[in-house]
Amino acid sequence: MPRSSRLIPDYGALHVMCRGNNKRRVFLKERDYKYYYRCLVELKYEEGIKIYHYCLMPNHPHLLIGVHEESSLSHFMQRTNGKYVYYYKKRHQYVGHLWQDRFKSKIISNEGYLARCGKYIELNPVRAGLVGSPQEYAFSSYNHYAFGQEDKLVNDNPLFLALDKDPVKRSEIYRNIINAEMLL
Repeated sequence: MPRSSRLIPDYGALHVMCRGNNKRRVFLKERDYKYYYRCLVELKYEEGIKIYHYCLMPNHPHLLIGVHEESSLSHFMQRTNGKYVYYYKKRHQYVGHLWQDRFKSKIISNEGYLARCGKYIELNPVRAGLVGSPQEYAFSSYNHYAFGQEDKLVNDNPLFLALDKDPVKRSEIYRNIINAEMLL
Protein backbone atom coordinates (compact mmCIF):
# COMPACT_ATOMS: atom_id res chain seq x y z
CA MET A 1 0.00 0.00 0.00
CA PRO A 2 1.51 3.36 -0.97
CA ARG A 3 2.23 5.96 1.67
CA SER A 4 -0.07 8.92 1.97
CA SER A 5 1.25 12.23 0.71
CA ARG A 6 2.90 14.46 3.25
CA LEU A 7 1.07 17.72 3.91
CA ILE A 8 3.56 20.61 3.79
CA PRO A 9 2.25 24.17 3.69
CA ASP A 10 3.59 26.73 1.20
CA TYR A 11 4.32 29.10 4.07
CA GLY A 12 4.71 28.40 7.75
CA ALA A 13 6.63 26.34 10.25
CA LEU A 14 6.91 22.64 11.01
CA HIS A 15 8.35 20.54 13.81
CA VAL A 16 10.47 17.89 12.09
CA MET A 17 11.92 14.74 13.68
CA CYS A 18 13.79 11.64 12.43
CA ARG A 19 14.38 8.70 14.73
CA GLY A 20 17.20 6.21 14.50
CA ASN A 21 16.18 2.72 13.39
CA ASN A 22 15.03 0.68 16.40
CA LYS A 23 15.61 3.86 18.46
CA ARG A 24 19.36 3.28 18.16
CA ARG A 25 21.83 6.13 18.47
CA VAL A 26 22.57 7.94 15.22
CA PHE A 27 25.20 10.22 16.78
CA LEU A 28 27.92 8.18 18.46
CA LYS A 29 30.76 10.69 18.66
CA GLU A 30 31.03 14.47 18.77
CA ARG A 31 32.21 14.48 15.15
CA ASP A 32 28.92 12.80 14.14
CA TYR A 33 26.90 15.65 15.63
CA LYS A 34 29.20 18.15 13.95
CA TYR A 35 28.90 16.46 10.56
CA TYR A 36 25.08 16.41 10.68
CA TYR A 37 25.13 20.04 11.82
CA ARG A 38 27.33 21.00 8.82
CA CYS A 39 24.95 19.16 6.48
CA LEU A 40 22.02 21.14 7.89
CA VAL A 41 23.85 24.47 7.52
CA GLU A 42 24.94 23.75 3.95
CA LEU A 43 21.65 22.39 2.68
CA LYS A 44 19.27 24.84 4.37
CA TYR A 45 20.53 27.60 2.07
CA GLU A 46 20.33 25.44 -1.03
CA GLU A 47 16.77 24.33 -0.26
CA GLY A 48 15.39 27.68 1.00
CA ILE A 49 14.79 26.43 4.54
CA LYS A 50 14.90 28.41 7.78
CA ILE A 51 15.77 26.62 11.01
CA TYR A 52 14.40 28.44 14.06
CA HIS A 53 15.25 25.87 16.74
CA TYR A 54 17.10 22.58 16.77
CA CYS A 55 18.38 19.90 19.08
CA LEU A 56 20.45 16.91 17.99
CA MET A 57 19.62 14.19 20.48
CA PRO A 58 21.68 10.97 20.50
CA ASN A 59 19.03 8.99 18.60
CA HIS A 60 17.09 11.70 16.78
CA PRO A 61 17.27 15.30 15.60
CA HIS A 62 14.50 17.83 16.31
CA LEU A 63 14.15 20.79 13.97
CA LEU A 64 11.69 23.70 13.97
CA ILE A 65 11.74 24.65 10.30
CA GLY A 66 10.30 27.61 8.43
CA VAL A 67 9.24 27.10 4.83
CA HIS A 68 7.94 29.25 1.98
CA GLU A 69 6.71 28.42 -1.51
CA GLU A 70 10.28 28.18 -2.87
CA SER A 71 11.32 25.73 -0.12
CA SER A 72 11.54 22.00 -0.54
CA LEU A 73 11.36 20.44 2.92
CA SER A 74 11.19 16.87 1.62
CA HIS A 75 14.19 17.38 -0.63
CA PHE A 76 16.08 19.10 2.21
CA MET A 77 15.47 16.20 4.61
CA GLN A 78 16.18 13.57 1.96
CA ARG A 79 19.50 15.20 1.07
CA THR A 80 20.51 15.88 4.68
CA ASN A 81 19.69 12.41 5.97
CA GLY A 82 21.07 10.71 2.86
CA LYS A 83 24.36 12.57 3.12
CA TYR A 84 24.58 11.69 6.80
CA VAL A 85 23.81 7.99 6.17
CA TYR A 86 26.65 7.79 3.66
CA TYR A 87 29.02 9.42 6.17
CA TYR A 88 27.80 7.26 9.10
CA LYS A 89 28.05 3.95 7.26
CA LYS A 90 31.57 4.72 6.10
CA ARG A 91 32.75 6.12 9.46
CA HIS A 92 31.24 3.36 11.63
CA GLN A 93 31.28 0.40 9.19
CA TYR A 94 27.50 0.20 9.55
CA VAL A 95 25.22 -1.86 7.32
CA GLY A 96 21.45 -1.50 7.13
CA HIS A 97 18.91 1.25 7.69
CA LEU A 98 20.03 4.09 9.91
CA TRP A 99 16.70 5.95 10.08
CA GLN A 100 13.55 4.24 11.36
CA ASP A 101 11.28 5.68 8.69
CA ARG A 102 10.88 8.84 6.69
CA PHE A 103 10.97 12.00 8.74
CA LYS A 104 7.93 13.04 10.74
CA SER A 105 6.57 16.57 10.60
CA LYS A 106 3.88 18.46 12.45
CA ILE A 107 2.53 21.73 11.12
CA ILE A 108 2.80 24.63 13.56
CA SER A 109 -0.67 26.12 13.41
CA ASN A 110 -0.36 29.21 15.64
CA GLU A 111 2.06 31.41 17.59
CA GLY A 112 1.37 29.63 20.88
CA TYR A 113 2.36 26.29 19.36
CA LEU A 114 5.43 27.93 17.77
CA ALA A 115 6.58 29.16 21.19
CA ARG A 116 5.85 25.83 22.94
CA CYS A 117 7.60 23.84 20.23
CA GLY A 118 10.81 25.89 20.46
CA LYS A 119 10.89 25.41 24.24
CA TYR A 120 10.11 21.69 23.89
CA ILE A 121 12.99 21.19 21.45
CA GLU A 122 15.56 23.01 23.57
CA LEU A 123 14.49 21.34 26.82
CA ASN A 124 14.62 17.85 25.31
CA PRO A 125 18.13 17.03 26.66
CA VAL A 126 17.07 18.10 30.16
CA ARG A 127 13.92 15.96 30.09
CA ALA A 128 15.99 13.01 28.82
CA GLY A 129 18.39 13.39 31.76
CA LEU A 130 21.42 14.11 29.55
CA VAL A 131 22.10 17.48 31.24
CA GLY A 132 20.79 19.48 34.18
CA SER A 133 20.37 22.69 32.18
CA PRO A 134 19.84 23.35 28.45
CA GLN A 135 22.93 25.59 28.57
CA GLU A 136 25.08 22.48 29.10
CA TYR A 137 23.96 20.82 25.86
CA ALA A 138 26.20 21.76 22.94
CA PHE A 139 24.02 20.62 20.06
CA SER A 140 20.96 22.83 20.36
CA SER A 141 19.89 26.38 19.57
CA TYR A 142 19.43 27.28 23.26
CA ASN A 143 22.74 29.11 23.73
CA HIS A 144 22.07 31.20 20.64
CA TYR A 145 18.82 32.51 22.07
CA ALA A 146 19.74 32.59 25.76
CA PHE A 147 23.25 34.03 25.48
CA GLY A 148 23.56 35.48 21.97
CA GLN A 149 26.05 32.81 20.91
CA GLU A 150 26.59 32.85 17.15
CA ASP A 151 25.03 29.84 15.45
CA LYS A 152 25.16 29.52 11.65
CA LEU A 153 22.24 27.12 11.66
CA VAL A 154 19.72 29.36 13.41
CA ASN A 155 17.40 31.85 11.78
CA ASP A 156 15.95 33.88 14.63
CA ASN A 157 12.43 32.89 15.57
CA PRO A 158 10.17 35.92 14.93
CA LEU A 159 8.62 35.47 18.39
CA PHE A 160 12.08 35.74 19.95
CA LEU A 161 12.79 38.96 18.05
CA ALA A 162 9.52 40.41 19.34
CA LEU A 163 10.55 39.94 23.00
CA ASP A 164 12.58 43.18 23.10
CA LYS A 165 14.57 45.47 20.79
CA ASP A 166 17.69 45.21 22.95
CA PRO A 167 19.51 41.90 22.22
CA VAL A 168 20.87 41.57 25.78
CA LYS A 169 17.43 42.16 27.34
CA ARG A 170 15.83 39.83 24.77
CA SER A 171 18.20 36.99 25.76
CA GLU A 172 17.53 37.62 29.45
CA ILE A 173 13.78 37.42 28.85
CA TYR A 174 14.29 34.19 26.92
CA ARG A 175 16.35 32.63 29.74
CA ASN A 176 13.60 33.56 32.21
CA ILE A 177 10.95 31.95 29.98
CA ILE A 178 12.96 28.71 29.75
CA ASN A 179 13.76 28.73 33.47
CA ALA A 180 10.06 29.12 34.28
CA GLU A 181 9.26 26.22 31.95
CA MET A 182 11.80 24.02 33.75
CA LEU A 183 10.01 24.64 37.05
CA LEU A 184 6.72 23.23 35.73
